[in-house]
Amino acid sequence: MKPIAENPINIPKYPLEFQQIITAKNQNFVGREFVFAAINKFLNQSDRGYFTIIGDPGIGKSAIIAHYVSQNPGVVYYNVEISGKNRVEEFLTTICAQLIEIAQHQGSKNLTANFPDSTTEDSGFLSLLLQKISNRLQTKQRLIITIDGCDRIDINNQPRGSNIFYLPRYLPEKVYFILSRRPFLADKSGLLIETPAQSLDLSNFPEQNRADIQEYIKTYLNESSHSVDASAVHSVSEEKNTGDILLNITQGFDDETNFMYVKEILTAIKEDIQPQNLQLYYQNHLEKMNLATSKQQPMALQVLNILVQEQPISIEAIAERLDTDEYEIKVILDKWREFLHLESIAAEINYSIYHASFRDWLRQQIESKF
Repeated sequence: MKPIAENPINIPKYPLEFQQIITAKNQNFVGREFVFAAINKFLNQSDRGYFTIIGDPGIGKSAIIAHYVSQNPGVVYYNVEISGKNRVEEFLTTICAQLIEIAQHQGSKNLTANFPDSTTEDSGFLSLLLQKISNRLQTKQRLIITIDGCDRIDINNQPRGSNIFYLPRYLPEKVYFILSRRPFLADKSGLLIETPAQSLDLSNFPEQNRADIQEYIKTYLNESSHSVDASAVHSVSEEKNTGDILLNITQGFDDETNFMYVKEILTAIKEDIQPQNLQLYYQNHLEKMNLATSKQQPMALQVLNILVQEQPISIEAIAERLDTDEYEIKVILDKWREFLHLESIAAEINYSIYHASFRDWLRQQIESKF
């Protein structure tokens, strides 16, 4: 992938915690060229704007952002997943500090590291910095700010109706934001903008996702063929040849599109451990689901019990099974949107858990309580 500009912006190094996560997420990266092609097309066709990458948990959004940043000098990076980074105050402080250094490199003499008191109260100072940098950009330069994990932003300390992280409603020329987030309801985007915008939903590219997964597996197998101890995976299979063991296991991944699942399963097999990271990942999902529907219990648990048994299923069918109003079911499913797949069957929207592994894990959790 070519750099985004022939004359990149000079920017300070990312904070150490950001450097670490970029390195970790970029490890063993493969493919995703269809995403980068879409980003570059948007940059070339729009003189400013917001580009959003949407995808299920674990499908590789963070890795895409990390790789994009590592391959393209001059891109500003922010990650919401890191503890303490999901609040608007932290975002504006971190981003504005980087933007001030960029502006200073451009020759702005009247900017210091001291922020106005109002910096974290709205988008005013952020917009001012964006405009100052925009004014000094050369013909082929762009200012691009990436924000990974927008679904984790804490909006409870922001005024009702304000944009997530106070992101600007308007953008100056040559200024772009690239966001990543899980599926969301259109009216719950948290963004009111009047500037060019485009989204790319990874679920609309199943063939490309599967191909990239296969390439990832191939790379993993090549790297592991000489390092995996056959005795370490003997408990998983009676095969004697380690390469055959891994190959046999990965043959079940032909239709897989979730990088997180594949990575954790392969790592667990290689190291002869239980996929603990995957369990913790799913536990975090469940806690978020329970918190979102805390006022709808025990109805939410009944809905979940149906979802893990029958897939896909419509709101009407769930309501009929539970002898309740369809609206109550829709409220619950809307709050779980980021963990659900929606598909139209016979002109009716049907719902299912986003991944079979998560569905099976949920079923086990429910069964263990009864």
